[in-house]
Amino acid sequence: MTTTPWDRLLLDATLATFTGDRPFGLVEHGALALKDDRIAWVGPAADLPGAPEALAAAVETLDGALVTPGLVDCHTHLVFGGDRAHEFDMRLNGASYEEIARAGGGIASTMAATRAADEETLLRQSLPRARALLRDGVTTLEIKSGYGLDLDAERRMLRVARRIGERLGIGVRTSFLGLHALPPEYRERRGEYVARVCDVMLPMLASEGLVDAVDAFCEGIGFSREETATVFERARALRLPVKLHAEQLSDLGGAALVAEYRGLSADHLEHLGEPGIRAMAAAGTVAVLLPGAFYALRETRLPPIDALRTHGVPMAIATDCNPGTSPLLSLRLAANMACTLFRLTPEEALRGITLNAARALGLTDRGTLATGQRADLVIWNARGPAELCYWIGGDLLQAAWIGGQRASLA
Repeated sequence: MTTTPWDRLLLDATLATFTGDRPFGLVEHGALALKDDRIAWVGPAADLPGAPEALAAAVETLDGALVTPGLVDCHTHLVFGGDRAHEFDMRLNGASYEEIARAGGGIASTMAATRAADEETLLRQSLPRARALLRDGVTTLEIKSGYGLDLDAERRMLRVARRIGERLGIGVRTSFLGLHALPPEYRERRGEYVARVCDVMLPMLASEGLVDAVDAFCEGIGFSREETATVFERARALRLPVKLHAEQLSDLGGAALVAEYRGLSADHLEHLGEPGIRAMAAAGTVAVLLPGAFYALRETRLPPIDALRTHGVPMAIATDCNPGTSPLLSLRLAANMACTLFRLTPEEALRGITLNAARALGLTDRGTLATGQRADLVIWNARGPAELCYWIGGDLLQAAWIGGQRASLA
């Protein structure tokens, strides 16, 4: 019996490869081959090394449809209990942040709901959010802990994150965010909580294989630079990469700190200054922009996009999906917001949800369409890549492949 070298061959595709020097790495009238879980060949169809039927067991013609790498959502808080829609209503009816907090709202509300939820409840509540991102083209996502703020609840969150990846067949990277907020039981024992995060929670969860990276919220309403450095030191001892919520509300030097630890990313960055930008550029730390939070909070101070460009800091974009400040379930919409609100070009935005987003997670095997890369790709009901940023919402996804397998979008 004659065997073919490839499992599947896609023909007559418009390929946005994000490789080479052409805008979007665009290849028109392209072809792409899959073998097992990898991309086996990619390029102009005219350059194929033989007749299509002799090269692949299955051949599919796409009639010019756009193909991109699978999208990567590199910053989410997708696993949580309850929601905070009522707080959205309260704010629009005039309640202040302080009034909402006094009424039991804010992160304290999500923490209470998350702690009260068992693992199956958290999974049931979180799966629809992950499915929404998958149907929008996301094939890899990061999920943070940080709403449990005790060992058992943080463990449940991280276990649910792993189970979401298994259930949907998508790539999931986890980040331990123990320094997200100070739990109420430690209100007068701040140092004890930081010590417990560093000495008990992080080592134990890491030993259970639940932690891929370590994050913190370095802000006046969060944790100081010194407290953040303490957890980063423990992460370094455990050989875990770090990332940071930095410079969202003020410039505490968080971006420079995470760069000092060769961190994967610094995220938010509306108040990022020149020293932080230079440090990130030198360290190769990715700037993760979160326009959903900027929009929901009605912020006015833009991240320093031009300075990031000037210094060659790679920019990624993520949904920051969370119940309080970015209840956003579309990475394409985040890319649109980055173009409209932050003035990124469509190419910058799409690199920000593919190549640079993968880099922000420390992943080098996805984010481009290139031979040897993991076969994560999306076929769109679109003809050109700018359409993915142009349309405000809507269903453009035709099919998705994750690790060489066609994804179920049901």
